[in-house]
Amino acid sequence: MAQAYKMYINGQWIESGSGETFTKINPATLETIGEFQKGREMDVEAAVNAAEDSFKSWSETPAPKRGEILFKIGQLLQQNKEELAKVITQEMGKVLVEARGDVQEAIDMTFLMAGEGRRLFGKTTPSELKDKFAMAVRRPLGIVGLITPWNFPIAIPAWKIMPALICGNTIVFKPSSDTPLCAIKFVEILEKAGIPKGVVNLVTGPGEVIGLHTARHKKIRAISFTGHRDTGLEILRAGGVKRTSLELGGKNPIIVMDDADLSLAVDGVIWGGYGTTGQRCTAASRVIVHENIKNEFEKMLIERIKKLRIGDGLDPSTDMGPLVNKAAQEKSKTYSDLGLKEGAKLLIGGKAPNMKGFFFEPTLFTNCNIDMRIAKEEIFGPIVSLISAKNLKEAIEIANSVEYGLSSSIYTKNISNAFKAIEKLEAGLTYINASTIGAEVHLPFGGIKHSGTTREGGWTAIEEFSELKTVYFDYSGKLQKAQIDVD
Repeated sequence: MAQAYKMYINGQWIESGSGETFTKINPATLETIGEFQKGREMDVEAAVNAAEDSFKSWSETPAPKRGEILFKIGQLLQQNKEELAKVITQEMGKVLVEARGDVQEAIDMTFLMAGEGRRLFGKTTPSELKDKFAMAVRRPLGIVGLITPWNFPIAIPAWKIMPALICGNTIVFKPSSDTPLCAIKFVEILEKAGIPKGVVNLVTGPGEVIGLHTARHKKIRAISFTGHRDTGLEILRAGGVKRTSLELGGKNPIIVMDDADLSLAVDGVIWGGYGTTGQRCTAASRVIVHENIKNEFEKMLIERIKKLRIGDGLDPSTDMGPLVNKAAQEKSKTYSDLGLKEGAKLLIGGKAPNMKGFFFEPTLFTNCNIDMRIAKEEIFGPIVSLISAKNLKEAIEIANSVEYGLSSSIYTKNISNAFKAIEKLEAGLTYINASTIGAEVHLPFGGIKHSGTTREGGWTAIEEFSELKTVYFDYSGKLQKAQIDVD
């Protein structure tokens, strides 16, 4: 019989008020992982009430003291890194070495935000009047709703939870239903580190119920969501005027110029296009290659793809694990068939291998153009489209032709090419001679256009989860009027 897991509200592990559960299976082996609570609106209400009750005491706790709890969380994440990595692999499929990286991102973010407890910088500035002091200080937002995806099931919750906590907010946390166990293990660590009851509340269940009710709730002051663009638009509409931070994906390009180190560029495409089985918002799903090197680059890339080993991510010999679920596998097959129908040339892959689990072959199309759906829509699978360009100007135009603008990359030895790409590429991130993956926690992360509205990480994470209050202290002892002419 599968193990049954509970939700975490007001410091207690409880069952959903609905009495319903859902099952999660391992995408590689199809074995049952466990039964999880299928939360409803009543559970969100209980979580909000707990967060409201705990807000005063948590927000009044000095930020350095809040930071001390975060340091304990970071230490526990370090101690449990291998166990958490294995849970990630079993629940969503990525290979174990990547799962360890997922946990390491959470560790790094936790320690970074713990240190922010002794900063949380505001600003001071001169007043235009005598004997008057002017400053801006940071204050918490209140109750925040955090809705996280399955592809980085420990890292992304940490990217949201840790800055929210250090700023003094209380939390309603809704994880993806594809990775509820990762969320539970994460919250168990927060509990062990001493997070006061009600400060972090975990509600598992369907997004169309839990997520939207969280976004609509009048007592929740801010929403932070990472996931599909269409869902993000629903949340934005539901949230109304409350602060809403959205990270909504990408269709990320790698430009390979004719002066590039081709071996290095192949490494980048393999890592960016097929790492995490293409299930990253920063996945390199488009490769724009200079026409002078197109044939050579294709041959090199095919040879590397042929060597990729598909299998269970817990097997150390595996290079690429399964897709997260059956729907994702079917979606990849649909897009592969669509690429052929649209006239792209299939170089390798294109189908699900004959093996148990939700696997799909690493797939490469060439002779693509910007009007093809495989070259402009986010697939979230191991499918890469090659498009040729005659020069850098055309390559940048192709890169900018999609509605997304998250990550971008250029491989070149020419410093002029690099700086033109930095200036002209419409993206929140640009990598020079590196793939489109690899966010460092102390720098801003996020995109433009349909890729979202937010910048997570670094100092911008503090800005996302706090608000500024401007303060004037007039010690002149008389009425002073700014902007008013005085005779």
